[in-house]
Formats: sequence, C-alpha cells, structure tokens
Amino acid sequence: MLSNLRRFSKDEVAQKRLEIMNFYSQFGETAAKQAFGADRKVISRWKKRLKLSGGKLASLLPVSTRPKTVRRPLTNLKIIEFIKKQREDHPRIGKDKLKPDLDEYCQAMGIPTVSASTIGNIIKRHRFFFQKAGRVYHNPNSKWALKQAKKKLRLRIKHSPRPQEYGHILSDTVERITDGLRDYFISAIDAKLKFALTLNYKRLTAKNMRDFYFRFKSVYPAEVKIWQSDNGSENLGEFDQQLTDDNIPHYFIYPTCPKIDTFIERYNRTIQEEFIDYHLDTIHDKPVFHQKLAEWNIYYNAKRRHHSLGLKSPLNYFVDNGGMSQMSLTYTIG
Repeated sequence: MLSNLRRFSKDEVAQKRLEIMNFYSQFGETAAKQAFGADRKVISRWKKRLKLSGGKLASLLPVSTRPKTVRRPLTNLKIIEFIKKQREDHPRIGKDKLKPDLDEYCQAMGIPTVSASTIGNIIKRHRFFFQKAGRVYHNPNSKWALKQAKKKLRLRIKHSPRPQEYGHILSDTVERITDGLRDYFISAIDAKLKFALTLNYKRLTAKNMRDFYFRFKSVYPAEVKIWQSDNGSENLGEFDQQLTDDNIPHYFIYPTCPKIDTFIERYNRTIQEEFIDYHLDTIHDKPVFHQKLAEWNIYYNAKRRHHSLGLKSPLNYFVDNGGMSQMSLTYTIG
C-alpha cells in the first residue's frame, strides 16, 4: 500500500478518494456526504476495487465511463449509397453541398432525409475518401490530421508584458543585407531590467537560436523565467524543446502584432542606429566586427544609461537593488 502510495503520490484523484474513505471510516456516512458528497454506495465501490487489487492505490484511479453497449446509427442504406456515389464522383464535395442534393433524392425516394452533420458523420464513419494520390483532405482519421492534432499548443501572450520581477525575456531578430550578403542579429532583452544581448549569425536556424539562448543565460545576471518570441521557425524545433527541458514557459506573440514585442522592437532600433549602421565598414571582417559587438554589449549593459531605470545602466540598477555585488560587474560579459 505504501509503495503504491509513493508511486501515485501526484495523482490527486486517487489520493482524494483514499482520503474520503478514511474520513468515512472515522466519522460515518452522514459526515462524509456533507463534506465530500460521497454516499455509502460510492465509497463501497471504491473499497471493493481497492480490496480486489490487493491494496493498490492505482485501483482508485477513475475508469472510463463509456457505456458497454452504445447506440448504433440507423441510417437508411440508400442514403449511405447515395453519399458514397457522390463522393466517388466528386471527392472534394463537402457535407453542406451534399445536403440539398440528398434532400431531393430522399424526397424522390420517399424516405426521411438527414442533417448536414449526419452526412459528415457518415463520410467519416465509412471513410468515404477517394483521392487517388497525395494528401487526403478533410479526413479526421488520416495520419496527417492526427499529426496536426498532436502538435504542441503554443502559449500566447496578448499584451506587452509589465513584469514586476526580473526574468521575462523577449527575443527577436534583425536581418541586414550588406553588399548582397545577409547577416542576422539575434537579440534578447529583459523587459524590466533592460539587460540585453545581441549576437551576429550567418544563418537563422533553431540550432543557432539554441546557441544564442545558452550564451544569453551565461551572461544574464538573473534567472530566466519566461521566454517570449515571435512565430518564426527559428523559435521552434530544438530551441523550443530546450526551453521545455529547462522548464521555462515559451510564449509566442500573435502574428502581425509587433506591439506585444514593444521592448525588443525598441531595442532593435537602438542596436541598428547606435551600432550596426556605424560599423558597416567592418561587417564582413567577422573577427573585428564580433569584437566590436562584444564591446558594445558591455557598454550597453554596464555603462549606457536608461531613462526607464532612473538614468542608470542595467547592471548598476541590478546592483543598487541588491541583485549582486559591485565586484561581479567585471565578470558579467566575457
């Protein structure tokens, strides 16, 4: 019993049922019904399941409530044959467009017609999908449709963040074409602290985004709690998986809503006006350009004053608010 209890300690339903059973044994049926709404019959079923399982707490987990005998549709076979024939002749015709023709057919045959939703259920139940090649459209049971249904749901953020603590990170990318050569500048900024980092990459991929994430974490003085980005492919794949592995919620903005990314969009303007545009003469000499970019990152975080921080730099603001000692400033960016 104890070993099973440890195994299912995270299952709140089974734990709650065990708690109700113990409460019932101690205080009786009336008190249990008033406190939990469970009467003697329900608790007796739980006790029986627990006894038959040899005391395994897993037996108290909820089971399927699906009836053993389910209703079966009684659709006229002529209607099914009509729908099948129409779908064979016109594979892409849908239930709503089939409905008027089916009504005329049923009226001519003197049989009751069915609704559009029933037509859709008949198509799905009998798999009336007759495409000869390529993807099978509108088939909820197809491998493609099931794969789409299993896709990870994206967390969405509706408004520009106003965090009260450090750790809400916004990221974005600036694309620059110079002399026909393309460069990408991946940036991230803390919405409250205004600590930021920009790195230059030749390709915009999830792998490079993951590399940037690790580099950002290595210099960021606080703890990353939330990561916010747009819906680009570089923010998916192994980068999104890395955030999942690190238990960091990954929030996506809504498409065509740059106002949600206010802080990083304003920072993008700063990095372009104050650094990129002034160093185009060395942008193709990567060792020199990257060295200057590293120096600018240090300047931005350790020296440059921000109105939103009371004319303090991000690191000085962090120190003044008890984030770290003054001696740590030297080792923030390396």
